[in-house]
Amino acid sequence: MSAPAGPAASGVITLITDFGEQDPFVGVMKGRILGRNAAARVIDLTHQIPPHWPAEAGFWLQRAFAYFPPGTVHVAVVDPGVGTSRDILVAVIAGHLFLAPDNGLLAPLVNRHADAQVFRLQPEGLARLGITRVSATFHGRDIFAPVAAELAAGRCHPAQLGQITAHASLVPAWVEEPVVETASVLGVVITIDHFGNLITNIDGTLLERFRLPLVRAGHLALPVLKTYGERRPGEYLALVNSFGVLEIARAEQSAADGLGLGRGAPVTVRDRTQ
Repeated sequence: MSAPAGPAASGVITLITDFGEQDPFVGVMKGRILGRNAAARVIDLTHQIPPHWPAEAGFWLQRAFAYFPPGTVHVAVVDPGVGTSRDILVAVIAGHLFLAPDNGLLAPLVNRHADAQVFRLQPEGLARLGITRVSATFHGRDIFAPVAAELAAGRCHPAQLGQITAHASLVPAWVEEPVVETASVLGVVITIDHFGNLITNIDGTLLERFRLPLVRAGHLALPVLKTYGERRPGEYLALVNSFGVLEIARAEQSAADGLGLGRGAPVTVRDRTQ
């Protein structure tokens, strides 16, 4: 049975990278996109992913893509293996297209969508788009950008670019899913936002099993509140944030600085009655 052609193109492309803003890499990618598809609307999701840390890019991509129109092409370039034998993937998930290296970045998102269609880019598919001269160190410019431009224009479909592949063949995620037990949920801090909030990989729905959830991080045990304003400046709290995941915050200050915790720090949720 042939693979589906893919969703109708919206003309929207999002970019998420670890390139930062000091260098011209992001601008050059945009130039390459617009050179092929002048009508594309390019949105910067973020370029502040910690260098070489695809887990955080995958986390944000998974929780942000649904706010864009169907047919959006989401490009994620956090690619410490650029130029090696690692593959590049195009995934069709929930009416959106995702373009990323096969380094664990897309694995959590694919695992949450059993009907996801995943393709591995092949040289023949790139050649059909006239992509033949490729730098060993800047695939964002030479592969991701032109492929995204063509997908967003609707001039090609994932099935024309490569071979469909099984979910189980993807490189697994760098960070494991939370451990859910009868009396507890154990996750980790996956990212720290601009305000110093410690954002975990624990979905808020996992807290529904507890009558009075108590969050333990570092030396603190915190009840789960609804808003930052329920604490005085400098006080700590836990809440389910606007992206639906558990977060440890410090009212009007940085929880990360105050607690000395960073990415990978363990976070446990139990019931306060236990």
